[in-house]
Amino acid sequence: MGAARGRRVLALGLALLVVLRACSGQGEDGGGSDAPAAAATAPMEEKERAALYAAIEGFVGKGWNGSGLYPDPCGWSPIQGVSCDLFNGLWYPTAISIGPVLDNSLQCAPDARFSPQLFDLRRLRTLSFYSCFPASNPTAIPAASWEKLSGSLETLEFRTNPGLAGAIPASLGRLASLQSLVLVENNLTGPVPAELGALLKLRRLVLSGNGLSGPIPATLGNARHDELLIVDLSKNHLTGSLPSSLGGLRGLLKMDLSNNLLQGSIPPELGRLRNLTLLDLRNNSLTGGLPQFVQGMASLQDLLLSNNPLGGSLPPSGWEALGDLATLDLSNVGLTGAIPESMAALAGLRYLALDHNRLTGTVPARLAQLPNIGALYLNGNNLTGALEFAPGFYQRMGRRFASWDNPGLCYNVAAVDAAHAPSGVVVCKDLQEPSVPQDGGRKPEASSSLVAASSAVGFSAARGGGFWSVVAVQGTVAAFLGSVLL
Repeated sequence: MGAARGRRVLALGLALLVVLRACSGQGEDGGGSDAPAAAATAPMEEKERAALYAAIEGFVGKGWNGSGLYPDPCGWSPIQGVSCDLFNGLWYPTAISIGPVLDNSLQCAPDARFSPQLFDLRRLRTLSFYSCFPASNPTAIPAASWEKLSGSLETLEFRTNPGLAGAIPASLGRLASLQSLVLVENNLTGPVPAELGALLKLRRLVLSGNGLSGPIPATLGNARHDELLIVDLSKNHLTGSLPSSLGGLRGLLKMDLSNNLLQGSIPPELGRLRNLTLLDLRNNSLTGGLPQFVQGMASLQDLLLSNNPLGGSLPPSGWEALGDLATLDLSNVGLTGAIPESMAALAGLRYLALDHNRLTGTVPARLAQLPNIGALYLNGNNLTGALEFAPGFYQRMGRRFASWDNPGLCYNVAAVDAAHAPSGVVVCKDLQEPSVPQDGGRKPEASSSLVAASSAVGFSAARGGGFWSVVAVQGTVAAFLGSVLL
């Protein structure tokens, strides 16, 4: 019996030893041995760390205790909006993004400012801030020290800052590595610096929504800009003519110069832009007629020229070359003559606006056969004769078809039921009799006024960004045009 008891004691002791070892192992893996590792900071130059703290403090305010909150900003205590990369065994901040994007994002203080230490971040590739400078804190972009970042900075983006005022510094032209310059919806004034033409690696130039004035620099069309994909200078006060040098941007995909004060004719050199998908020149004072060279730009998807005193007439042929064209906005451009039946060859067309011109003649019946058409505006012209569209066309289009304000236009009541009759157009038999249009002469509320291109960047963005990014059309047009440019 004594031997059996001894065996039981020995087994109990062995079991206790196993439990103790297991507990000890949990302590080693769980957190006890990790605490010293967590306390160790990633290798980083102290000068670089101090410059990072000072740069962020300038934006978010002096009450921000970077060294206390984030003692290892590239390691175990990362800062939201800051990214780091390893170079020669040391960590360096490479991206700083500030603004109310996420709940825990760094946000600017009411007295935000640019700190000189910002330019000591030798490996900085991206600097962006959003909604950082309110109107109550007018601040200028620093004019000096950008050359310190010339070898590293690739992206510079300042968005939606009513207080970011003054001129765009010419010194930004020294950022030799810059690929994206986006200064959108700020309060910047003065000219577009000609020095920006020296940025040969630039892929995106978006300066929309500011108060910039003066001409478009011819240097922006430098033939060496073979990487430039997006140019958006819209919503400014730019004057003068379009420089012919823009035709040298052979790789360009999107050009948006809308909502400015540009004058003169559209230079034929733009016809060299064989990769262009968006050309938006709306709301300027351009003249000289619709350039025929656009029919050779086979990549065009959106051609937007409305609200310019262009004059001239629609080319009678050649439209079949624009097989990718989805949006054609030629409203209020002073067009005369007839609508050519050859426009029915635009197989990809979804949106066609020819309203508020001086077009005459009949409406080609083949326009209703466009396979992808979703909006057709012909109102406000001098078109005559009977509309020969099938009843199903009116039913499908609804208010996205407009033909009112054409005194000589009518429709055949025998072919169209009253529920789907074109609004504001009389029955053909009533042309010789005093009568009022359908709906008691009241014009529908739908409009062809295009607010944004269907492939815009936005550049926006982002738009955008984008880089040019959303489609917005007054009335019901917004329901059918999809998002895209930015």
